[in-house]
Amino acid sequence: MTDYKTLIDAETWAFIERTNSYYPPDTIDYTIAQQREIYDRMCREFFAGYPEGVTVETSAIATPPHDIPIRIYRSAQQAAVTVLYVHGGGFILGGLESHDDVCAELCARTGYEVVSVDYRLAPEYLHPAAFDDVMSAFEWAAANRDHPIVLCGDSAGGNLCAAVSHATRGHAKRPVGQVLIYPGLGGDRSKGSYVTHAEAPMLTMRDLDFYKNIRTGGVDGTGDITQSPLADADFSNLPPTVLITAECDPLSSDGEAYRDRVVAAGGRAYWFEEPGLVHGYLRARHTVGRARASFTRVVDAVAALGQGAWRW
Repeated sequence: MTDYKTLIDAETWAFIERTNSYYPPDTIDYTIAQQREIYDRMCREFFAGYPEGVTVETSAIATPPHDIPIRIYRSAQQAAVTVLYVHGGGFILGGLESHDDVCAELCARTGYEVVSVDYRLAPEYLHPAAFDDVMSAFEWAAANRDHPIVLCGDSAGGNLCAAVSHATRGHAKRPVGQVLIYPGLGGDRSKGSYVTHAEAPMLTMRDLDFYKNIRTGGVDGTGDITQSPLADADFSNLPPTVLITAECDPLSSDGEAYRDRVVAAGGRAYWFEEPGLVHGYLRARHTVGRARASFTRVVDAVAALGQGAWRW
């Protein structure tokens, strides 16, 4: 058994306990509507506000089947880079509100325009609906912005960003970089962190199985790159990639595996595993020193990739 009492510091335990205080022990057995209500309330409680100088516009991208809600963040020192931000939430939770302050802070600290994408959620919309929406959002940004586009996402959002990077390699205006924060990329569940951290605080293997089943409607998606980017046989010509994962998270090995595949194919990828941190730690960036340092790593990576710089 992994000894989390020694791996995780007191600040992080306080964050875990605060998060868990919003969740009944059997939340995974609640209805999806009830789980969303709990998650949304927790996100509101963690909301840190907007930094000074950030302006926000909520809009939508018109596509033939439906409109995709987006929220655009801009700062006074607007730089000519757009960050497409894709939120986490296991493909069933979250939206424009859940990561509102994260996007605002990313905008303020990089000076880049940030566009948050409110993709369709399962089980109402099964895979590949979320992927299709993020692809549409990227195509909209590519058509409407004449400057570089960086993809950034956490957890499920990291999965969707990577899938878009794989799908747009032949695009006339592909992403100039991607920053993937504790993403689930469809790695080998029989080894690494999937075994060592199968019962980690904040995310367990049971949770992962639950989310995957809801996302797919139980359909076997083995080999589907849009669902599991690590299933791709070709890792060439991907954008420069920075992966930042949490040590105490079953998904952490996906960051290492993805880095290795990109580098082996001649690309640029850097993986950093945050010691003692847990899945979902972005919400702890103002209360936990390790999470604060990691968010700075995220900001610096987005800023560098937007400028075409590689510092790793």
